[in-house]
Amino acid sequence: MKAPTSSRTLPLALLSLCCAAAFVACGGGSSAAPPTGGSGGGGNTPPPDPANPTDIVTYKYDLARTGANVTESVLTPANVNSTSFGLQRTLPADGKVDAQPLYLANLTVQGALHNVLYVATENDSVYAFDVNSGAQLWHTSVLPSGESALPPNSCDQVQPLLGITSTPVIDRNAGASGIIYLVAMSKATSSGQYHQRLHALDVTTGAEIAGSPVEISATYPTLSGMTTFDPTQYEERAALLLSQGVIYTSWTSHCDRQSYSGWIIGFDQSTLARTTVLNVAPNSNGSGPAIWMSGGGPAADADGSIYLLTANGAFETTLDVNGFPNQQDYGNSFLRLSIAGNALAVADYFTMSNVLSEVSQDQDLGSGGILLLPDATDAGGVLRQLAVGAGKDGTLYVVERGAMGKFHASGNASWQHLADAVAGGVWSTPAYFNGTLYYGPWGNTLRSFRMSQAMFPATPTSQTTHDFPYPGTAPSVSANGTTDAILWAHENSNPAVLHAYDAADLTRELYNSSQAGSRDQLGAGNKFITPVVADGKVFVGMTDGVAVFGLLN
Repeated sequence: MKAPTSSRTLPLALLSLCCAAAFVACGGGSSAAPPTGGSGGGGNTPPPDPANPTDIVTYKYDLARTGANVTESVLTPANVNSTSFGLQRTLPADGKVDAQPLYLANLTVQGALHNVLYVATENDSVYAFDVNSGAQLWHTSVLPSGESALPPNSCDQVQPLLGITSTPVIDRNAGASGIIYLVAMSKATSSGQYHQRLHALDVTTGAEIAGSPVEISATYPTLSGMTTFDPTQYEERAALLLSQGVIYTSWTSHCDRQSYSGWIIGFDQSTLARTTVLNVAPNSNGSGPAIWMSGGGPAADADGSIYLLTANGAFETTLDVNGFPNQQDYGNSFLRLSIAGNALAVADYFTMSNVLSEVSQDQDLGSGGILLLPDATDAGGVLRQLAVGAGKDGTLYVVERGAMGKFHASGNASWQHLADAVAGGVWSTPAYFNGTLYYGPWGNTLRSFRMSQAMFPATPTSQTTHDFPYPGTAPSVSANGTTDAILWAHENSNPAVLHAYDAADLTRELYNSSQAGSRDQLGAGNKFITPVVADGKVFVGMTDGVAVFGLLN
């Protein structure tokens, strides 16, 4: 099988050798200098050379979904301020950019080296841009003839078009020159039939790879027969996961219209053949749960086990002899999925003791995303492998990945549950760097929690003086090893605001895009946006393209 990520990333088992600061895919690689080009701030000064050119090939940098890039040598707390840092350019696109942009450094396109940003839109388009010059290298519409992205529907889940919503994934080693994989939704003009398709595009040309696209379809056994995946009922919101040669898609409800449940469907990355299917609520009579995670992706560890959070929906408090819900419906749960023999199965889970009350009040755990923490040693010297998640109820849950805690009516058996730690509720994904966890709940401050002996405090270690409106914020971190750490956050306002904070002290704001008047403004905000950083630039999805921030002349 081909490596699941670029040559610049390492298996999770080796991460601590490369990046002691965080549980991330490490930068590395080519000694070739990046291409020069216009900096957008006026003039043609080449951007600073990064010491370690970095690829962004998946949501929040790595399979653990840490949101930390520790190979950033250009941007520092000393130079990220409104005098020396700001908006360099915008890269225009034909629709909303809800998917996180991806990035490949030093890629040969059309015979020359480029630092390339990949942008997917809700109009079912994919673009490749040179980030230094702003030049469009290619643009591909994945719409077949006679089909269109979905127009406005009876809900405002995604407006005004619904096409490519989830973050794609790139394998730089796949195919002749690298492949970007994505899921696109469309509707036939004449018949009104909905389609969900998995596409594989060459990263240098945008051309479909042989065998691409494939129509997404699946069935799954229930206690009374079979349930069938209906493309009309679903939206691929969670980011794609590429792990051990398999592309995993995971599905939420389209407009919350009954009936729906939670599907995970895997495809061989080489052939695009469907390899595995799991429904996490096959006997729920269409009452959910779906897999949402506010754009976050399922995570994976070095063994290939998959981790995710499920949303509001059916859960049976009557358990079988192994402590699992007796009808196999996993609403409001942490799940660990095994992949033995290419057969996905729920290997372990955690569900809160008040799950039925949470479900009745629409208190989704799965409104937030999951994050796998690096190994930590507890007060007794025992090594703990942990995962964190939080949802609408404002409780921060920490579970042991090897023994999640299952369900107990008498109380939670999770490693930790910190009530009101993220008060306001979470509709976003967290970040983790160098022993510190970051969350941005709705209508509240962006806050940090410093780990000690595998435990987090019940109250924030540090927090911003600024509250973030709906849906809160999904932060990311840039750092050079363990130094020069900056926390980046997007504010969904009008105009939207990019914030930069000292990651060690969130009361210290280094920069925001309103400080220079209109110079750095982004236009109207968008939900579930995560700023990502590579090689001295910060990329922020917009309603009509991507904003590129960096050092000014």
